[in-house]
Amino acid sequence: MAAPDPRVGRLKRRPEFLAVAGTRRKHVAPGLILQVRRHDERQRPAPGEPPQRPAPGEPPIRLGLTASRKVGNAVVRNRARRRLREAARQILTAHAAPGHDFVLVARAATAERPWTELVGDLIAALKRLGLWRDVSKGDASRNEVNGGPNAVTSNGGTGNGSGGGEVGA
Repeated sequence: MAAPDPRVGRLKRRPEFLAVAGTRRKHVAPGLILQVRRHDERQRPAPGEPPQRPAPGEPPIRLGLTASRKVGNAVVRNRARRRLREAARQILTAHAAPGHDFVLVARAATAERPWTELVGDLIAALKRLGLWRDVSKGDASRNEVNGGPNAVTSNGGTGNGSGGGEVGA
């Protein structure tokens, strides 16, 4: 398992999730719901600093994941959260505008949605909310989009090392 990305903090407490939901700034897609909130005054950089730099010790973006019982049983909810976490790792760290809190809400289709479409839902949500930022063409994270967790490869494998057989293609 990879170490947590220092550029992404976590939303852990219910009031933090409610604060993000309270802004009513969201995008609904078939695979996920993205809710966004700009950092409040305690989380913003000092007035003299550029807006892209976080306050000392504060990550530029924070992420919360949630999946209600409507998504499915515990196994399905955990799989949906894992897929959302990986999509966020690939897309938000490289392309999301800093200074925001993001909450990814799993939907019934999240666990079974094709990986490229799930990632496409997240990209479309960022663009729709005006939080998409382009990175340099040489960035390696762009190449990861098609090989995410549980992505079905051409040989029928899952691409995550489980299920036997070779992973690739």
